[in-house]
Amino acid sequence: MSLRFPVLAHGAESLVQGHLMRRNIMTYQAPRNNEGYDLICVHPDPRKKVRPIRVQVKSRYQTDCDRSVIAPRKSRDAFDFLIAVFLNVGFFYRKGDSSVRGKREPELFTLPAAWVEQHRNKRSSWGKLSLKQPGTDRFKGDEGFEQIAKKLGIAYPARSSRDTRRPTNDQRLSTND
Repeated sequence: MSLRFPVLAHGAESLVQGHLMRRNIMTYQAPRNNEGYDLICVHPDPRKKVRPIRVQVKSRYQTDCDRSVIAPRKSRDAFDFLIAVFLNVGFFYRKGDSSVRGKREPELFTLPAAWVEQHRNKRSSWGKLSLKQPGTDRFKGDEGFEQIAKKLGIAYPARSSRDTRRPTNDQRLSTND
């Protein structure tokens, strides 16, 4: 019997959105049950004419899962990146073990659509994609998000070399940055 936790699935999308926005990538949620992608990423400067990036989010909540996600073949050309989120909420498959004992920090992998297509299990009718493959660490965390930033042409947030002003006391204390 499979367990479903809709709040965790929605939380995975929000977690990805937050990480992308932390990287200064303007990110919007697509309408619920939209085919092929969950998030839309655009350049934060409205004057930049760059094609939006479509992101599909797939998540697993179990820390003891097989490190795979389902990437359906029908959504083949519907996304530019798939972000696999392992929420690592706890152990769910180990008999007699507490789910809380397996709690870990979430792991996020940003996978280009071409990589997904190439590495999807060819024998799986569901489109199973294993992340136990060698070389997937280059897609993990901030390194993975850099692919989207690069594709959109978004430089890493930094103070301009021309801006030598010191922040005022109010600016240092502000939490709205």
